[in-house]
Amino acid sequence: MSTKAIVASRNEGKIAEIREILTIPGLELITYRDLEEWPDIREEGESFYENALLKARALVEKFGVAAISDDSGLEVDALGGAPGIKSSRFAGDRANDMANNVKLLGELADLEFSDRTARFRCSAVYMDKDRRVISAEGTLEGHVGFEPRGRGGFGYDPLFIPSGYDKTLAELGSQVKNRISHRARAFRLLKSELEKVLSER
Repeated sequence: MSTKAIVASRNEGKIAEIREILTIPGLELITYRDLEEWPDIREEGESFYENALLKARALVEKFGVAAISDDSGLEVDALGGAPGIKSSRFAGDRANDMANNVKLLGELADLEFSDRTARFRCSAVYMDKDRRVISAEGTLEGHVGFEPRGRGGFGYDPLFIPSGYDKTLAELGSQVKNRISHRARAFRLLKSELEKVLSER
C-alpha cells in the first residue's frame, strides 16, 4: 500500500527536481495538477522552515493526505542576508525571475566578485496526515555573478556561481544542479529520514 503525498508547489522546475530525488518505494507523489481548488497559501513565516511548515499544513488540512514542501531562497552577505525569505518577491509581490535578478544586480553593482558571497538555503518538510513532521535543511555556498548566464533552472540560477565552479547553476544543467543544489541536499536528507519512517509502516 502506497503513501500519497502532495508536492506543495506549482513551480514545474521545482516539482521536477523533487520528483527526481524522492524516488521512494511506497511513496506516490501527486501535484496541483491532480487536485482541484488548490489553496492560496500566504508565506508569512519568519524563516524558511516556518514557511515550509505553513505550506505543508495548509495542504494536509485541505486534502487530508501527507504533504511535502520546501521554502528556499538566496542569502547575500553584502545585503545582510537579503533577499532571504523574500527571494521570490524581492522586486515586488508580482515580480518575476527577471525582475528579481535585475534588482539584485543593481543592489550589488559596486561590489567586486570577492564581496558578492552568497548562499542558497532550503528547508524541506514532510508532514503526514496526522501532522507529524520530518524536516531537513541544505545550503549551497557561492557568489553572485555580474550578469545572467545560462538557460537552465529558474529563479536566481543564472546569477549564482557555486563555490568550486566557474559556471552559473543555469549553465551547469539539471544533472549537476540536482547533485549539488541546496534543494537537492535538503531533500536527500529528507529522503533518508522518510525512507526509515515509511519502511517502519
